[in-house]
Amino acid sequence: MRVIYREELDAFSRDLVIMCDTVRTVMAQASVGLIEGSLTATEEALSAAAGLDELKARCEQRAIDLLARQTPLASDLRQVVTSIYIVTNFDRMGALAMSIAELARGRHPEPALTEEVAPLVVKASELVQSMAAKVQGLLEDPDADVAVALAGEDDAVDKIRDEMVAMATLRPWPHEARHAADTVLLARFYERYGDHCVSVASRIVYLTTGMDPETYLAQREGDDAPEKGYWPEGS
Repeated sequence: MRVIYREELDAFSRDLVIMCDTVRTVMAQASVGLIEGSLTATEEALSAAAGLDELKARCEQRAIDLLARQTPLASDLRQVVTSIYIVTNFDRMGALAMSIAELARGRHPEPALTEEVAPLVVKASELVQSMAAKVQGLLEDPDADVAVALAGEDDAVDKIRDEMVAMATLRPWPHEARHAADTVLLARFYERYGDHCVSVASRIVYLTTGMDPETYLAQREGDDAPEKGYWPEGS
């Protein structure tokens, strides 16, 4: 019975990798559609996202089955509960990437980005895609030290968000009002996508160490008073 249980846990883990790979594809294609004005890439992003609901439902059903089948060991319970949180984060990441694709499609054939904003969006896209790639690597080969390092990369995304918002609120704004609104929305979409990457990483820290990231960092650095609020919530 335990062999079957472990096999199903492993299948759940593989589904998480597939879901992560899917949200990465959606974000990559959505960003190409946005930055290059490619309607083809935008449609590919939305097509890729179509499979996320089925993946989410399958993961949720696996979690229910694993919890109901027998009393899980503590380590198994931790893995299942952690995986449920990760599924929720991937679902939100997919929705954010879809929002980028939909914005790009809605502005086509006109450019969705102004000349000033475009370089910031390119950088934000590169950063969050790098973070998501590392998240997928952590699912395949968990490493608490790599996971906690993602928070530092997210700081760079936050700075770009601040720059984009500041640019969009300049007076006078040299473009149409819709461009300012789009800039603020895109800043938020990329920033939240990065936050969810960090949230998944924090779950992996817990899965591998049994500690939250702040406690793990404090223990690693020999500090008895971890800083709170360092990790964003994946809401």
